[in-house]
Amino acid sequence: MNEEYVAANELVWIDVTDEPIDVQALSNFVADPAAGSSVVFSGTVRDHSAGREDVSRLEYEAYGGVASAKIAEIVNDAFGQWPILRVAAVHRVGSLDVGEPAVSVAVSSAHRGDGFEACRYIIDELKSRVPIWKKEHWPGGAEWVREGS
Repeated sequence: MNEEYVAANELVWIDVTDEPIDVQALSNFVADPAAGSSVVFSGTVRDHSAGREDVSRLEYEAYGGVASAKIAEIVNDAFGQWPILRVAAVHRVGSLDVGEPAVSVAVSSAHRGDGFEACRYIIDELKSRVPIWKKEHWPGGAEWVREGS
């Protein structure tokens, strides 16, 4: 499956958006009668990070087209490695408050092992390979940090 197929495929939802992520909508999207498993990962903004206990919000930036294309490559790789049925992978950009979803991945498959492995692969590779930048904010300051943190 090539990137164009992934981007146009009704079995795949990829987005980099400034709109809030509707995790339930992603879960609904991957529902499939052949699925015995749906795995949903949601990464949320937390109130702390390495050395900071007072994170108040995060700010994400990305080159939307480039980021979406990289996510498509990762999803394409996952379809090549596991017998998965449907995938949704969405990353938010802009300013996010503590508790808001920043990234969500949903995968359906016939069997849970394939779903768990594919979902983990997609989120791990997304955090590693997709050009998205994160800025942590706290009372009195802010700092850009490596996105994988």
